[in-house]
Amino acid sequence: MDHLAAVEQQMVSERMRKRLNEVNLAAQSQLAPVQDHINFTLQQAYFKCAYECFDRRRNQEEISNCVEHCSVPVVNAQQHFENEMAKFQERMNRSLMVCQDKFEAAKLQQVGSDAINDLESCVNKSIEDNMRTLPHLVARLKSSFSISDQPK
Repeated sequence: MDHLAAVEQQMVSERMRKRLNEVNLAAQSQLAPVQDHINFTLQQAYFKCAYECFDRRRNQEEISNCVEHCSVPVVNAQQHFENEMAKFQERMNRSLMVCQDKFEAAKLQQVGSDAINDLESCVNKSIEDNMRTLPHLVARLKSSFSISDQPK
């Protein structure tokens, strides 16, 4: 690989890294209300419920069972959120892997500098496609956690 091609590949890599960072920031921003609901609303309900479990008329096992019962909603919500995010990440990774495979095949065929441009184009399309799914993912999570868009 000549020097010019190496510099071009490095510049494209940096642009792709910035695009992936944009995805992370967009996901964090759009998912903030869902995380807030889990981290505050559900956690608060858990602690209130758990507090009520500590009654001198109960033995240690009853208290433990009660506290465990209180944790179920927040644990289930966190697991559901993490599963949805893992699926989103997996879809993104698969689509980026396809781009990488196409790039490697083009390099083997000695296609030249078009390969790096095709890679960047493929990555950008993949990112855009995945970013378009974020609002739907957020809406689905909000619906499953009964989160309204009304300000509190």
